[in-house]
Amino acid sequence: MIVTSAARPTSAGRRRWAVNRPFRRPEAAPRWELPALAAVLVVATVLYAWGIDHAAIHPYYSAAVRSMATSWRALLFGGLDPSGSITIDKLPGALWPEAAAVWLFGPHTWAVALPQVVEGVLTVWLLHRVVRAWAGPFAALIAALVLTLTPVTVVLTRATIPDTTLTLLLVAAAGALDKAVRTGRLLPLITCGVWVGLAFQAKMLQAWLVLPVFAAVHQLAAPGTPSRRALRALLGGAVALVVSCSWMLLVLATPATDRPYLDGTSDNSPFSLVFGYNGLSRFDSDTGAFDAAAGTAASRTTGNTGWGLLINHTVGPQVAWFLPLAVLAAVLGVAWRARQPRTDLPRAGFLLWGGWLAVHVTVFSTSNGNHAYYTSVIAPALAALAGGGLALFRRAYEAGGRRRVALPSAIVVTVAWALVLDRPTRFLSWLLPVAVMLAVCGALGLWARGPRTPSRMVHWALAAGILATLVVPAGWAVSCLDPLYAGASTAPVCGPVGTFYHDAVRHRASLRRIGLDRPSARDAALLRYLTAHRRGEKYLLAAQAAYTAAPLLRAASQPVLVMGGFTGNTAFPTIERLDTLFATHQLRYALLTSQRPSTLATLWVRAECSPVPPEAYGRRTNGSLTLYDCRPPTAVVGRPGR
Repeated sequence: MIVTSAARPTSAGRRRWAVNRPFRRPEAAPRWELPALAAVLVVATVLYAWGIDHAAIHPYYSAAVRSMATSWRALLFGGLDPSGSITIDKLPGALWPEAAAVWLFGPHTWAVALPQVVEGVLTVWLLHRVVRAWAGPFAALIAALVLTLTPVTVVLTRATIPDTTLTLLLVAAAGALDKAVRTGRLLPLITCGVWVGLAFQAKMLQAWLVLPVFAAVHQLAAPGTPSRRALRALLGGAVALVVSCSWMLLVLATPATDRPYLDGTSDNSPFSLVFGYNGLSRFDSDTGAFDAAAGTAASRTTGNTGWGLLINHTVGPQVAWFLPLAVLAAVLGVAWRARQPRTDLPRAGFLLWGGWLAVHVTVFSTSNGNHAYYTSVIAPALAALAGGGLALFRRAYEAGGRRRVALPSAIVVTVAWALVLDRPTRFLSWLLPVAVMLAVCGALGLWARGPRTPSRMVHWALAAGILATLVVPAGWAVSCLDPLYAGASTAPVCGPVGTFYHDAVRHRASLRRIGLDRPSARDAALLRYLTAHRRGEKYLLAAQAAYTAAPLLRAASQPVLVMGGFTGNTAFPTIERLDTLFATHQLRYALLTSQRPSTLATLWVRAECSPVPPEAYGRRTNGSLTLYDCRPPTAVVGRPGR
């Protein structure tokens, strides 16, 4: 057949086709894909598992993990101590894998941290799989690399905080949604709802932030009639709701006498815990919102709030290295494919990950008390957009025309942004020239491409440009292998930022990490004293607030009555309950701290009990802690609260 000149496609038409063709190709995987993915996963494993026996385990959560590993009651309800007297101030789902590891391997620091490492590596692998289905192997490899080398991802997977579990489950949900949009089938959408519901068990309402984005993308891009798409979205949302509320419904169905008291609540209701203490209180100055216990609201001030959250000198270096590239990719990915059919999958992917990013940035910017590590949940979106964007720009570059400048421009902008983020600390000033040199070589090599330029030279220029974007964030990520640059175990951050780093430098604070099997000499001496003087009491002692009890709970799996819960302000136990425990010889000792405000329970202890000389349990002075012996009978005079 002879094709006339009028029938031949123009060069402009060929360029439009090259940019707008689907990302996914039917050909077999390139030879480099599996070795490259294996290398990325090895790097992730080494970064996340390095020094795992000295991991920065969270003192509060790790205490609960040891208790949950020895008691089914504590495991099911998230009890802080083995007797399950009071819960942690979150849902327990994220701690279940850690408790299982401690039960299986024993009470070791590395056993608590191991599930975090596995979850982190799985997230990298799963994101690669999801992005590959959307944008191809090149984009998937870039996304996996970016996520692996994001500083907040590295430092968080070396800690024991629920956000790692949340991120893994939400990436799994995004993969299920992508499949539902591609196939139009109901089962992937149901699976997506299950993953979101499980993510709710890890971080509660934060898991629901992606639901509006998921619903919108499905309604816009999935095949089928509008009513059919809406019905399926409603079914998926119903599944997410049921799975999300499963633990709360179980708690409601259990009599209050047969389960622990729910920390952070004034009415012992799981809905107050989730929607009040961990929900509305983060957006409202009312500390008792939705029946949260007064004075215990989670809206603790850390300074990380406002619309400049992602670019401040603390949070920015943790996660925002590819923010300009991600925004550029989301905008151009939608704009360049605006004329494609409604079911265009590449555009749907940019809407999915761009919506994920936009929703989280909005919520974090308008809520209170955000730790820097909260932003780890947006790392997969930034990584996916970086990978998908570079793949899109690469296709535009290969097609020629005016759009070919997008690829070298994206590289230059990303490296320039790295200079901006590193400038306040000048932490890696020696790496910046390397990044600039690589960016210049890559950008010039791409801009100077001519008709006779060898393709191998173009590939080397592209590789240099991509490497330039990764050098500085990789340096920050590797830095947190040093405990000095890993932040506190309660608020992990990478690099020379945060109060932990400044305290360590100015006051030469100890960098020794707490361990599940390594009690301090003072804690060991106190445990020996309490154990030697225990005469059949149910509880080893009562402790004011969780951080007073946590060292003892990590060192020995013994029942401890935690008065006031996490903050010390929850109205637990009541004066009557405390009086009964002492009167029936279920409790003898109480450990109070001067660093927490007095409550009715602590006033009762000070009035009714006798201080134990600090020399008796291995201390020269009481310091901020005072041990009280409540065994000797005393006159019932002027008891507070009566």
